[in-house]
Amino acid sequence: MFSTHSFQFLQQLANNNDREWFKANQAEYENKVRTPALDFIEAMQGPILALSPRFTAVAKKVGGSLMRPQRDSRFSKDKSPYKTNVGIQFRHFQGKDVHAPGFYVHVANDECFIAAGIWHPEAKALNAIRHCIDENPNGYQKALAALKQAGFELTGDSLVRPPRGFDSQHPLIDELKRKDFIAIKAVTKAQVCSEDFVAFCSNEFEQTRSLMAYLCFALSLDF
Repeated sequence: MFSTHSFQFLQQLANNNDREWFKANQAEYENKVRTPALDFIEAMQGPILALSPRFTAVAKKVGGSLMRPQRDSRFSKDKSPYKTNVGIQFRHFQGKDVHAPGFYVHVANDECFIAAGIWHPEAKALNAIRHCIDENPNGYQKALAALKQAGFELTGDSLVRPPRGFDSQHPLIDELKRKDFIAIKAVTKAQVCSEDFVAFCSNEFEQTRSLMAYLCFALSLDF
């Protein structure tokens, strides 16, 4: 699983973020970062399945739950080739990319957190979620209350103005303005490196069940 060596390598990568250095230290990346991440994903398969059989934990180097280390720098001023974090997403089996509903684990030196929800959904999906909140507000408010009680914070980008078709005086207008529906809880490096991190994540993700069920309902996905 993750250890202080994982964080040390990520810091070294931040200090030497170029392809030649990464290639020369590929074995260290495998031993200290990718293998621990894949071991964690494999250990999470049972807990994720218990949460919902519709979500997947796939321990593959490419094309599974572990996000690739290469950055997409085509539209960024920062041209460094590698991410200095580990990103893991247990997403809905009907989702094709990172914009699908899912559970997420973020490991980095500057911040570690776990999350659940949907990030940057496409316009059609976002509109479906907004209309569901408008038509089924009680279920959404219960999900928000459960998140707050468990210490999660709903975060992400929001519109400045009300979305088209919704009254600015709507009682849930701030929720309808959201462009992301991501519940986040910060964790420490010590927690990430602890022997019970799998059990911790399993328990914490359980607290987000009502949000995930609501989002799947809004998007006509099985839960």
